[in-house]
Order: sequence, then C-alpha cells, then structure tokens
Amino acid sequence: MKRSRRAVLLGTLAALALGATACGSSGSSSNPLGGGSTASAGSSATSGGSGGSGGTVVVGSANFPENVLLGSIYSQALKAKGVKVEEKFNIGSREVLYGQLQSGNLTVLPEYNGALLAYLDAKNTAVTTQDVNAALTKALPSSLAILDSSPAEDKDSLSVTQENADKYGLKSISDLAAKAGEFTIGGPPEFKTRREQQFKDVYGLTFKEWKPTADTTANALKDGSIQVGNVFTTDPKIVQYKLVALSDPKNVFGAQNVTPLINKAGVDASATAALNAVSAKLDTAGLTTLMKRVSVDKEDPSAVAKDWLKANGLG
Repeated sequence: MKRSRRAVLLGTLAALALGATACGSSGSSSNPLGGGSTASAGSSATSGGSGGSGGTVVVGSANFPENVLLGSIYSQALKAKGVKVEEKFNIGSREVLYGQLQSGNLTVLPEYNGALLAYLDAKNTAVTTQDVNAALTKALPSSLAILDSSPAEDKDSLSVTQENADKYGLKSISDLAAKAGEFTIGGPPEFKTRREQQFKDVYGLTFKEWKPTADTTANALKDGSIQVGNVFTTDPKIVQYKLVALSDPKNVFGAQNVTPLINKAGVDASATAALNAVSAKLDTAGLTTLMKRVSVDKEDPSAVAKDWLKANGLG
C-alpha cells in the first residue's frame, strides 16, 4: 500500500480498521504467511530466551510504512532482551492479520486501539483510551490480549500552522471558538458531512467555509488557502511544514493509541515487559518525527527503529 497519507490512513484506519475490504477472513484456517517472511524491513530470527511456549515470537505488521516501523521497533526491543524473534511485515489488512494472530501464526502486532475496537464491535461508542481499552478487553477472545497502550496516537486532528497557533493563541480545538467564523477548514470530501454538526454541538464552532482538500490538506494549510485542516496526527507533514495538531479535550476524535496486540500463549513476562517499555516511551510527536525520516527522507524503517530504541535506552 503506497503511503499517500490520506489514502493510506483513511484507508487503513477506516477500510482496514472497519474491515471494509475483504482481504481475508478472521476465521480462516489458511495460512497466507507460510513460506517465510514478507518483511520489507527484512526477516530475521535471533537466538535468545523464549518469548513463550512456542520459543519464537513472530512480529507482524500491516502493509503501510508506519505499521512496518512500529513492527520493527517491537521486534528490535524484544531482541534486545534476548527474545528469539521472527519478522513478518507488510502482510495486509486487519482481517488477515487478526486471523493469523488468533491461529498463532503471528504472536505480536502493533495495533491502534480505537480502530481495533471498531473492527470487533462497530457499535461501541467508547472514545477515551481507558474506555476503549476496557471495551477491547471484553471484546477480545481469551487467547488474545492488549498490552499497555502508548501515548502515541495516529488519528484525526484539527491542525493549524505554527504561525496561526502563535498569533491567535491556539492550543486546543476549544480555542478556535473566537476565530472559526473567519477561518476556512479543509479535509476529505466527507469531512463536512460527518463533522460539521458535531463541531457545533461539542465546541460551538461554525466555520466560514468548508473546502474538500483531501490529501492536499497539509499543503493547503501551508499555502494559506485554509486556516484549519483535518490532518492525521503522525502525518510527517506536521513536522515538515511546522503544523500544530490542536488538542481535543472533549474527544470528538476517539482514541487511536498505538497498542501491542498479542497471542498470550506466545508471549512471556520478559517479552511483555519489553513491549510495555516501548509503549511507555513512544509518544505522538516522537512517532511523527520518525515517520518523517521514513516517508519523507526515505530512510530504512529498521534503521530508524534502531536509532529510536538506542536513544530511549531500549536497544
């Protein structure tokens, strides 16, 4: 999957997350992962302690760069603790990934808690990290579990330029109330239909104009044709164009914390501790900076992961 940020993350955290594209069945007994790794960041196994009863922890990922990067971070963090690891990256959609985790062909996946909950229980209305994780714990089968969620979130935001943030004192979506009537907002074509009334009801915002900017939203913020834009929080253009993702204290956009999803039979206490240590250190700003290196600077995800782990005392 190519990383047009809008095409991929809207596609992955909607189509993938909600299971709209039937690339496989979560109940399938087939093994599309057989025959070795499909990892763009390489496939490897290291000798060391067992990650669980199977001896090797198999770390998978979806087929977009951010998830491959997260998979590599998990993999290298585990290796650093002496866990034997195999990498199977760039696999595909959540239907395939989830089914392979259930079957034990995969052991660990980097997930987004809100998207995973939507896949398992589309009617659930939880929005905060705590509530989403509580609902996930109930929705997951007994063989699977989530570990600690990281503060890092890849989700929708309302973003502005650093210049406008400083000029108008904009730190949260609430701060837009005084200026929304003078601002044009941009986002995907469906954004107005889905969010206009919600912004009015929750934050009291009525914007001057709504523009369908799709995957050019960050560019439109940069050139000034819009003043507020719907940009994903780990979009590398936030760093590249010096944008500010406004905080969302009233949770219009539900939690999408990066969270390890595991098959419990294959993950022991040492592996669990290593993955939870990653979650404790990984935040949105840091992940966004890493994604600039991967998507803009075209650095290898495994090298970027290695640098991050070393800088945070985990590698």
